[in-house]
Amino acid sequence: MKLDHSEFIKRHHKSAQTAQPVQQKKVSYDSLFALAFMAIFFAFLFVVLTDDGMTEVVKLVTVLIFVISSIVGLILYRGYKTQRALDEELDLIREVMEGSRGARLITDSADNTLYYNQKFERLCRGVGPPAFSSLMKLFDYREEVAAHFRLLADQAHRGLTDSIELFSKYEDNERWLLVTAQPISGRAGYVHWRLDDVTEKHTADTAMRDEREKLIDFTDNAPVGFFSVNEKGRFVFANATFARWLGEDLQHLLNAAELHTYLVDPPEKAAPFDLTEEGGMRQIVEVRMKGAAGETFLASINQVIVKEGENRVRTRAVVHDLTSEREMRMALKASEDRFQRFFDEAPVGIILVDQDGKIADCNTAFATMVESSIDDIEGQDFEPMLFEEDRDSIISALGKIDQGQRLGSPIEVRLSGKGGPVETQMHARKFRSDGNTVLHFIDLTEKRALEAQFVQSQKMQAIGQLAGGVAHDFNNLLTAIIGFCDLLLLRHKPGDPSFGDIMQIKQNSNRASNLVRQLLAFSRQQTLRPKVHDMGDILYELSHLIRRLIGASIELDLVHGQDLGLVKVDEGQMEQVLINLAVNARDAMEGSGTLKIETENFTVRKKKKLISEDLPPGHWVMIKVSDTGCGIPKENMQRIFEPFFTTKGVGEGTGLGLATVYGIIRQTDGYLDVESKVGKGTTFVIYLPRTDEMADDAAGDPAEEETIEAKDLTGTERILLVEDEDAVRTFSERALTNKGYEVMTADSGESALQLYETLEDQAIDLLVTDVVMPNMDGPTLAQRIRQSNPKLKIVFMSGYTEDKLKDHMGENIFFLPKPFTLKQLAAKVKEVLGD
Repeated sequence: MKLDHSEFIKRHHKSAQTAQPVQQKKVSYDSLFALAFMAIFFAFLFVVLTDDGMTEVVKLVTVLIFVISSIVGLILYRGYKTQRALDEELDLIREVMEGSRGARLITDSADNTLYYNQKFERLCRGVGPPAFSSLMKLFDYREEVAAHFRLLADQAHRGLTDSIELFSKYEDNERWLLVTAQPISGRAGYVHWRLDDVTEKHTADTAMRDEREKLIDFTDNAPVGFFSVNEKGRFVFANATFARWLGEDLQHLLNAAELHTYLVDPPEKAAPFDLTEEGGMRQIVEVRMKGAAGETFLASINQVIVKEGENRVRTRAVVHDLTSEREMRMALKASEDRFQRFFDEAPVGIILVDQDGKIADCNTAFATMVESSIDDIEGQDFEPMLFEEDRDSIISALGKIDQGQRLGSPIEVRLSGKGGPVETQMHARKFRSDGNTVLHFIDLTEKRALEAQFVQSQKMQAIGQLAGGVAHDFNNLLTAIIGFCDLLLLRHKPGDPSFGDIMQIKQNSNRASNLVRQLLAFSRQQTLRPKVHDMGDILYELSHLIRRLIGASIELDLVHGQDLGLVKVDEGQMEQVLINLAVNARDAMEGSGTLKIETENFTVRKKKKLISEDLPPGHWVMIKVSDTGCGIPKENMQRIFEPFFTTKGVGEGTGLGLATVYGIIRQTDGYLDVESKVGKGTTFVIYLPRTDEMADDAAGDPAEEETIEAKDLTGTERILLVEDEDAVRTFSERALTNKGYEVMTADSGESALQLYETLEDQAIDLLVTDVVMPNMDGPTLAQRIRQSNPKLKIVFMSGYTEDKLKDHMGENIFFLPKPFTLKQLAAKVKEVLGD
């Protein structure tokens, strides 16, 4: 007998959790059936035993009892059979529910629990009683879960079965549950809930889905194309790369596109899925395909034909875009060429040393550095390339470099070049892949030369500062000596016994003054009065003097350049330069030879290296002074411009000749170079900047200072004389007083300022002041006095050049260089006051 689900619910509505009520009913049916059988038996026995004495009424009653008992017995027997069938079916359903892999729950329309199995009870342990409310607590996101359960219940109430997978996390117990709601026929509102643990299945599905997505991503982003077509040539699969090459949307390609549509020259007598007319199970071809924007590209296709059944075909094809590949090869070739060009044209030497210590590769810079060819260097051992004294330490340092690491700090290395050792700075790195070592060498030759040049420049500058300071102090002394000689000569005329002695003192003082001028010329602190000249004219005027200086046994050859440019120089100083060079040449030729002086225009397009510095680009007038003398040894070339350096004997030279030449040329913004070969001769080359200014019409009259004695040098003006050297101050005061001037003196700037402030209404006409004084110097004193007397005329006296005062020179400010004579002082004062 089959029991309906509704009957099951009806019979167990009041005792859903136990099977005890069913056992009680089985006992009741058995008792009733036994009582009915006994009633029939006793009724039958009574009839048989009392048949003679029974009345009709009694018989009738007995028969009725028998009949009724029989009917009741039959009914009870039938009910008993039905109960037994129902119990068997209930036991079967219970066994099915308990034996189910999932938890089971049955609820009514009010969500009351009617039945649950042991798995459901275990599922709810720790959560709550085995009921629908506890089921909701298994999920954290209550509102969302409640909505899902309401939807499942609504579907079940409409007679539909539905399910959903939900994530359950309760007390760190994580799992995925498949929740199914199934309606119970015949019982409106009753729902059979089934909960199955699908964690493993969900994990497997997720992993499979991830792998599928990875595979799709891999194929879509692969650098090659994939496609498959069917027997009609329609695409059934293609990756995004292939669709992109064709310029088509992937969905359109799969829905409506055919293979031959995209072939520029499709095979005429071939199946729709073939790439060639010959066909075949494997087809490897290079074809031109139609790409995006009407362009075509060359493709290499490897296709396999797979027949599935009699008329079903599927192809498997891999596509390579040869255009991209060709571009990549070209780009790789260009990159290799570019790297090779960088390697070959690098300004530093580069070599690659393999693990055996042999030079595997070498660039041009390194070959040039060691004065060899690349072919001779490659394949050779690296160790012999090192200077023998450095070899062991360098090889040891290179051996300590780990793979993929650099040398801790660069090492200075001497390489064995054909011209001798080459000083370099070495950087090293060992490659991780093959263990080879790349070495970079920076040539330090030029750096060392620059360092030596800098040291020489610093030394020359220091000597120049010393020479300038000495010259300044000497000028003060010589001013006093020459000045007092002039005062003595006023009292001792020619014929006086003391006249000759005084003139000797003055003449030797003048010689000392010339020496001081040379010191100032070297230190570039002399006063220059440059004017625009033609060097040809200066040489022509000077040639007679040079001939007398060098003597008749030495030939003088003058070569004048055509259209020679003009230069702006101090004529007297340039004459001094040429005379000094001529005298040096005469001494070097020892009485015979040729002195050649050439002039020409010279243009420098890019920087030209000279002996001690670089000649910048520009337009120059070049003057070459060459001799055929003994030449200058190489070890002396860097010292020839140093003051007091001489190779002549004691008493034969001061060592200031070339130093003076160098100082005058540099102060004139020119450059000096020298070329010499021992036993062949020496050439000094002077570069003077060309000027666009016009030549001065009249040069200054050099005899002007010699004729000042014919002028009236007297005066009566009031002069304030400031000088910290007592001898110079005394001489100057007496010289100006003798000329009729009213002279007030001061030994410092401060005392002069105090004296000036005490004069009140007695104005001075002229301020004559030394420049360099302790505390307040001359320019500061002049500035303070001019605050109250802006138009005051000022004469600065100094052993330094006028250029030192260029920031302080201006209107009514004049300069008198030391040393000066009595007449020069008086003439300058007269000149200033007379303007």
